[in-house]
Amino acid sequence: MSGFNRFGGGMNMQNMLKQAQKMQADMERKKQELAETELVGVSGGGMVEVTISGTNEIKAVRIKPEAVDPDDVEMLEDLVLSAIRDAQNKAKELSNSSLGAFSL
Repeated sequence: MSGFNRFGGGMNMQNMLKQAQKMQADMERKKQELAETELVGVSGGGMVEVTISGTNEIKAVRIKPEAVDPDDVEMLEDLVLSAIRDAQNKAKELSNSSLGAFSL
């Protein structure tokens, strides 16, 4: 009987390894999808837009000319920061929903 248990255990281990490899491949595919996904953070009613990848890489910053006031640079800085945070929050939500199944 002990030989039977070892064989059965070996099969379970093989299945577990296959499942782990499949999970790792799925996770890598999801990470690649995140890297290729672009999200746009917006502030000031669309005056500033920041495009970011699903992995938090900033791709572009767009500022409408009417958002630029030389007498109020701090406002523009705040708008840019707010748009970045908006984009990062969207990326975090996407990452959590895409990779959540792989978290422990």
